[in-house]
Amino acid sequence: MQKDKFYREIENKHHPKEKLVPTHCSYCGMQCGMNLRVDTDSNKIIGVEPRYDFPVNLGKMCPKGVTAYQQTNHDDRLLRPLIREDASKKGTKEGFREATWDEAYDLIARKFKELQNNYGKDSLSVFSGVSMTNEKCYLTGKFARVGLQTRYIDYNGRFCMSSAAAGFMRSLGVDRGSTLPWTDIHQSDCLFIAGSNTAECHPTSMFRVWEVQNRGGYLIVADPRETPIARRADVHLDLKPGTDLALANCMVNLLIQQGFADEAFIREHTNGFEETMEVVKAFTPEYTSEITGVAPEKLIRAAEIYGKAPNAVVLFARGIEQQHKGTDNVSAYTNMCLVTGKIGRPKSGVATFTGQGNGQGGREHGQKADALPGYRKITNPKHVQEVCSVWGITPEEMPQPGVSAYEMFELMTEKTIRGLYLLCSNPAVSAPNQNFVRAALKSLDFMVCCDMFLSESAEFADVVLPSVTWSEDEGTVTNLEGRIIKINKAQEPLGESKPDWQIQVELAERLGRGQYFRHLTTASKVAEEFRLASKGGYADYYGATWDKIEKQNGVFWPCRDEQDQGTPYMFLDKKFYHPDGKAKICALPYRPPAEEPCEQYPLRLTTGRVVYHYLSGNQTRRIPFLRDMCPEPFVEVHPETAKLYGIEHEEIVRLYTRRGEAYFKVKIIEAIRKDTVFVPYHFGHEQSINLLTIAALDPMSKMPEFKACAAQIEKLADGTKGALL
Repeated sequence: MQKDKFYREIENKHHPKEKLVPTHCSYCGMQCGMNLRVDTDSNKIIGVEPRYDFPVNLGKMCPKGVTAYQQTNHDDRLLRPLIREDASKKGTKEGFREATWDEAYDLIARKFKELQNNYGKDSLSVFSGVSMTNEKCYLTGKFARVGLQTRYIDYNGRFCMSSAAAGFMRSLGVDRGSTLPWTDIHQSDCLFIAGSNTAECHPTSMFRVWEVQNRGGYLIVADPRETPIARRADVHLDLKPGTDLALANCMVNLLIQQGFADEAFIREHTNGFEETMEVVKAFTPEYTSEITGVAPEKLIRAAEIYGKAPNAVVLFARGIEQQHKGTDNVSAYTNMCLVTGKIGRPKSGVATFTGQGNGQGGREHGQKADALPGYRKITNPKHVQEVCSVWGITPEEMPQPGVSAYEMFELMTEKTIRGLYLLCSNPAVSAPNQNFVRAALKSLDFMVCCDMFLSESAEFADVVLPSVTWSEDEGTVTNLEGRIIKINKAQEPLGESKPDWQIQVELAERLGRGQYFRHLTTASKVAEEFRLASKGGYADYYGATWDKIEKQNGVFWPCRDEQDQGTPYMFLDKKFYHPDGKAKICALPYRPPAEEPCEQYPLRLTTGRVVYHYLSGNQTRRIPFLRDMCPEPFVEVHPETAKLYGIEHEEIVRLYTRRGEAYFKVKIIEAIRKDTVFVPYHFGHEQSINLLTIAALDPMSKMPEFKACAAQIEKLADGTKGALL
């Protein structure tokens, strides 16, 4: 109590001409609580303070969080619509002029109508993101299917959370990113973390990780790199990129062989155990070591620790998910929980470290190619009828399912898709095989981009519309636990910028579809319709009113009515979301990476984040402190590999694959496998590592294989050092 009083006193000590607006960070899925400091004279955001009352981060913040407010009044903000006058400069910052909103809207409506009149409704597409509120994500799906009447909509979560979603759906019958609240993590006895550089990507989780070890519990980390969290692990499973499925199968086999299988739980609450046991029995420690490169004794020890732990949580992130078998990886690691019965109870379960701020909510409410609000399926006639009744259209008017994000770029090159409405995403940096993707964007007949900054993707647009930052609007987001929280408005929109939901409502009016949107005049009215549209779905938000969210400091879905307080723990009744109420233990034969090393490309390339940047870097590369801390990309190389190639620390090398090349400064570091190189993906133009990555897609999630491809390093003739070429 004394500690709480101290924290309240800190929060109340601010200048009399300031007010504090409680909200949450704009970046990763932690959605850390913060207070924005607002100058009451100018009504401008001037700083940030931590919030000690939000249970997820308890006042802790990372370098990105403490500087996030600097986006809002940044000099690079787009303040007025831009129209491209010089088509020859498409793909550059040049050739734009400022325009009025009326002029921009008229041009967009005319061009979109021309394309649909000439080539059909599906000649238009929408590509969106999940760093938006639930309300904006919901309305984007409605705008595509009702406003534009097109089937082609997908989102950047396809490159982030889609494998977790598909894996959880297959194994558990529902996709909620965590089966338990984050406040349980530090109370567990064992954390098995696979493919997550947690200390850099979700740093405000780390006090819970360390607390597990401080209490005498154990930490197991599977990662090709000796990341900060791997360095502290009791067991570091240093596997080759792209071999997680073999490792997870080995864990399940060893758990069974060592007697840690919960036979009663398996019998009463799961299907598929016998088939899975037949598949995994081949994955002995010795055989798995040949595939993964992990020593057999490490594999045995990891299974023993996890198996003996009274309570344990399996957590993972993009390292296992961004593979062409990412869905299988998710289900395989989930098998560990199901075989041991360590799920559906406090302090045990499975969770994914959500990468984007609203990566959970953004995939639940209609932005995915085959999804409708409430995580309904667009192929299910009953689900379609339920949503149509809210939208005021007939089931016959609902477009058919579209295709995944990367497949949309393929349709652009084929001229099936001729127009694009892009918002809250930067695929000209974040998509794989960039040479192909950028060519696809350039081939479009007409492209509209909504953004707060002139991103690398906006450079391909014909019209750029200025949208607002997270602090200039209000709504809800859903964090990595499945906790719905409230984002509060701290400042009026800068210049002539507008919220994305308002832009869509106004565009729908110009397109002759205003009757379905014009009643949505505020964010709160969008929220009311969104709650109604989710009612009865797998992800039911109907009971999560803004008032309840404020009073409870967040509400876990499902929350079905006004009396429901939400669902912090999933499956406490051991009833899963498959029709028979049982979970699926999945038999998953091993598949190697889509592209293995060879004589011409002998190295394994993997990608990831650094603590100072977020996603494509469109926001963080503009913040002075973050940019200074990490101004450019680099390639991590093991000392013995560097010696083999005759390259030195900070020398610039050519890194190339079958798809492209780029030049990076070398960081010689022992914390990486000798057969592997690593490059962060936050940088654009010719510094983008996605010029090199492969677009091999997971057959279920359609996730590209960002985390593994064959590569080669070349020393430059002059041994260049210093700034990048």
